Amino acid sequence: MNPSRRHFLGSACCAAVGATGILSTLSSLRLMAAAANPANGPQAPRTASALPADYKALVCLFLNGGNDANNLIIPTGSDYAAYASARSNLALPRTDLLPLTPRTADGRTWALHAAVPDLHSLFASGQAALLANVGTLVEPTSKSKYTAGTVKLPPQLFSHNDQQVQWQHSVPDKPSSTGWGGRIADLVNAFNANNEISMSISLAGKNTFQIGNTVSQYAINTGGATTLSGSTERGSANAARFAAQRDLFKQVQPGLLEAAFAGVSSDAIVSADLLNTVLAASPAITTPFPTQANNTNLTTAAAQLRMVARLIAASPTLGLKRQVFFVQLGGWDTHAAQLVNATPTSGTHADLLKQTSEAVKAFYNATVELGVANQVTLFSASDFGRTYRSNGDGSDHGWGNHQFIVGGAVRGTEIYGRMPTLTVNGPDDTGQGRWIPTTSVDEYAATLATWFGVSASDLPTVLPNIGRFAKPNLGFL
Repeated sequence: MNPSRRHFLGSACCAAVGATGILSTLSSLRLMAAAANPANGPQAPRTASALPADYKALVCLFLNGGNDANNLIIPTGSDYAAYASARSNLALPRTDLLPLTPRTADGRTWALHAAVPDLHSLFASGQAALLANVGTLVEPTSKSKYTAGTVKLPPQLFSHNDQQVQWQHSVPDKPSSTGWGGRIADLVNAFNANNEISMSISLAGKNTFQIGNTVSQYAINTGGATTLSGSTERGSANAARFAAQRDLFKQVQPGLLEAAFAGVSSDAIVSADLLNTVLAASPAITTPFPTQANNTNLTTAAAQLRMVARLIAASPTLGLKRQVFFVQLGGWDTHAAQLVNATPTSGTHADLLKQTSEAVKAFYNATVELGVANQVTLFSASDFGRTYRSNGDGSDHGWGNHQFIVGGAVRGTEIYGRMPTLTVNGPDDTGQGRWIPTTSVDEYAATLATWFGVSASDLPTVLPNIGRFAKPNLGFL
């Protein structure tokens, strides 16, 4: 791997945390504490060991673009006819669907898209749950309050960029320089015995979700940490170059920018070397992950989640008992061609669902292999839902959406929250089938944070608006 210095530093640094002075900003971007004796390079990796019983990991799987979950969870009872009418060409044949039998029922019957049999099997066996109609909210919102304009709303409700950011920081009514994943990491980082590598690792570049005040996100790729040529080969002919690079960046720099650049560069070189060394020494993950249709390369989602599994396996060596991961799959903005070449299990949207379902099941199986299925929770998120009503070729930007949660600790075989009344212009619709969320992102996040070790008294630090909502614990963990 021989990327440019700009790419190397971009991958190594976490997302910007606001308009502060450059020195304090770049200081917060530092990816790890210096090794005990920087002059002698990073410490040798500790011997790998089994994951401790109190280890936990959160994995955010972000479906970038706005997943049309109206075609993930489909009504199959008396309201199927209304579904077929509203969805028009997007409606899925009832006979192709995968029936759901949740532990409790709301009087309606539901099924999953035919392209997600792996997710369906996890739901049936109790390792997956569904969360209905969750979205960004400033405060609890009803149709009457929305229509009357007497409720505060998240700004730019149907904008991709705004809603991605608001999902990931969950403070839609005020500026926030951090994300709720980063604020969780700040609070639980004390569980970790070592901070040489950040507990917050992204497989999808910089993101808002993992920005913390004290814990910085570390962006790597599916092959490991990004390196400069020759900077991670201490035991080879490039050892002299490695030492020279490290020593060069350690020198006192005359200016503010030069000093900041040197500090970030030095930490990035040492971080990449340490992480790649640990990964190379860690036992291989033998669980098979899904490959692309026409070659042996892993799918995008599978490649990211497989690396997450490898990082979890390496956590004892890194001295980490808490880890937060961010992975992302794009392509969900299906305004057009949503059903291109569609069959019951293929087409633009179906292909994305299939890839997601297969990768998530493989990842769950890998956590079983590692003996930590009960200690790792994966959860989905997305910009927003999509309109119930078809635009003729796809679906447009919506609001409330359905999500899934997977892991051994999940109280599965259940649909949590409340499914909306699936009627265009009905009591839950702002127009075109844009559902008003009946569960807030805050409640979703608070449930995950509580399982992860955040105390009830600290929840407002993670989610400043949580006191406005009725259910800080939704019960799926």
